[in-house]
Amino acid sequence: VRGDDGMVYPYKTWKNLMLTGKYAIKKRGTFTDSGTPEYLIYQLSEAEQEAHFNRIAKPRASDSFKEGEEFKGFKATDINGKKFDLREAKGKVIVLNFWFINCPPCKQEIPQLNELVAAFKDNPNVVFLAIALDDRFAMREFIKTSPFNYNLVEGRPIAAKYGVKGYPTHVVIDTAGKIKFSTLGLASNTIHWIKKSINESLASN
Repeated sequence: VRGDDGMVYPYKTWKNLMLTGKYAIKKRGTFTDSGTPEYLIYQLSEAEQEAHFNRIAKPRASDSFKEGEEFKGFKATDINGKKFDLREAKGKVIVLNFWFINCPPCKQEIPQLNELVAAFKDNPNVVFLAIALDDRFAMREFIKTSPFNYNLVEGRPIAAKYGVKGYPTHVVIDTAGKIKFSTLGLASNTIHWIKKSINESLASN
């Protein structure tokens, strides 16, 4: 598979690009020296991405968070000492990510999650919390080489409280304190649905 830049991409590289939902592959008319066809990977426009995401099925919902139900909040402190009380968070959109460091799909989606944080960085009514199974010391080491811009919380008891058993699990709670969206696992349109749910929650406020 060759990119627009002329470089040949190894399997892992182009596979990860495809999982973002921002790229597509098409067969080229040329062939490699071995006689096998060559493929071109290219980035979709924003309109093409939107059309692509709308064509595929909504990501699998989490069994731990039922859409439309009232969210029973919790108190937490992130690894930098910032305190959050989600029992008193109405009027804000809460975005949760349950994850752990040795979870491959959890790590794979972090760059896209950072893009999501950047998209709403000027809106104080959108709060991003990453609830980890790891302790704060492990997370501090991890982000030295893999920045993660959510507010990172040591949260094994929180995950147990909600019965989270699969990772990553994402939840969006709307401004009325109800679960707007949840999903288990990583799909190419996961980030699209998180962003869509945030925007719809803000618009209904």
